[in-house]
Amino acid sequence: MMPNGMNSQGAQNGPMNVVVVEPYVYSALYRLIGKRVVLDTTRGSVSGIVRDAKPDHVVVQEQDSTFFVRIREIVWIMPEA
Repeated sequence: MMPNGMNSQGAQNGPMNVVVVEPYVYSALYRLIGKRVVLDTTRGSVSGIVRDAKPDHVVVQEQDSTFFVRIREIVWIMPEA
């Protein structure tokens, strides 16, 4: 084993962190910043104004409540008119 945690073949020992990014969902949410939406998730619906969008989560605010929703938990997105 080398000092940086890699073995001589270049493979790292131990668990790896894998992040799944859904670029089309992220792009859609990013374009909706400042607009009202309804998000249906695997745990129920969330509605409010999209305040921020990151590759792994979206921030939705409804009055005094702020929700951080993982993008991988979103089933569908509906912009409100």
